[in-house]
Amino acid sequence: MSLNGLRDIFQAIVALEQNLSPFDYLQQQMEDILGDGGVLKELVHPGAGPPVPQNASVLLHFSGFLEYSDQPFETTTHLKHPPLMKLGRDVTLAGMELGLLTMRKGEFSRFLLQPCYAYGHMGCPPLVPAAARVLFEIQIIDFMDSGQVDEFVQLTPGEQNEFPVSKVIEVVNTLRSFGNRCFNQSRYEKAKERYKQALELLGNRENPSDAEQTEIQAALLPLYLNRAFTELRLDSPKKTLKYAKKALDINCGSAKALYRCAQAYVELQDYESAHGCLVKARARKPFDSNINNLLKKVTMCYKEHLDKESDLCRNMFPGWKKTPDDDSSK
Repeated sequence: MSLNGLRDIFQAIVALEQNLSPFDYLQQQMEDILGDGGVLKELVHPGAGPPVPQNASVLLHFSGFLEYSDQPFETTTHLKHPPLMKLGRDVTLAGMELGLLTMRKGEFSRFLLQPCYAYGHMGCPPLVPAAARVLFEIQIIDFMDSGQVDEFVQLTPGEQNEFPVSKVIEVVNTLRSFGNRCFNQSRYEKAKERYKQALELLGNRENPSDAEQTEIQAALLPLYLNRAFTELRLDSPKKTLKYAKKALDINCGSAKALYRCAQAYVELQDYESAHGCLVKARARKPFDSNINNLLKKVTMCYKEHLDKESDLCRNMFPGWKKTPDDDSSK
């Protein structure tokens, strides 16, 4: 039996001896974060960094328990991807939101909520009875300051230009993080929206100085690459090519941009162009398995394509014969 299991048994025995309910016993070792006893907290595993800000979007796992029940009435632990929940919108329990604002990245805590901070005196039938205290176990995976993003994108381009470029890039990086989360969950249209929004913010910057332009270009490069990859997943090879080429305009030696171009050309069955991009990419990353594997595939497809063209010419012109100069293997 684990140490946690032994601790739970010990606590149950002590609670029985003191004639306390499980929640009554638990609250004795919890912190009153509001001062009115409405939201109590037990820190199980500390996190790091600053606490969750107001209106943030939080990536988390949680489970809700009723007293005397060892099975949660609601949980996210079975989900492949933890939900990304925005405070003030997706988090509907006041006590849960107040608890989240005390947490840090990587933290795992328990919160005991009185009914007025949970489901109220009506409860939430049939899962939660009336006037029920509930216990939430919450683990924060990560969070993003989406409140800052929401405020910034509501400004006019002129108002945005009053802020230093570092502020714009901070917002852009948050949007890109949102897009990456959506992409990793295969929500490609949502990812595309985030990348598009970030690109528009950078494009709205008026008359940047040389130093600011350098910062903007550095922020644009990963956005173009991410947008190119997203368009590839959305079966839009022409748009993939468009954004990969924009990335190459910033960094002509980007192996990743060359690789994305090659992938788009393969989808468009332009094997010659794909081959050229992959040769350049391999020169920069000679041991990259993705580049080398695609190059092998493209070389075979290109050879088959040339062979088919030769066969077509022979059928169209019966007197035509293949000469050494027509040998595609040379």
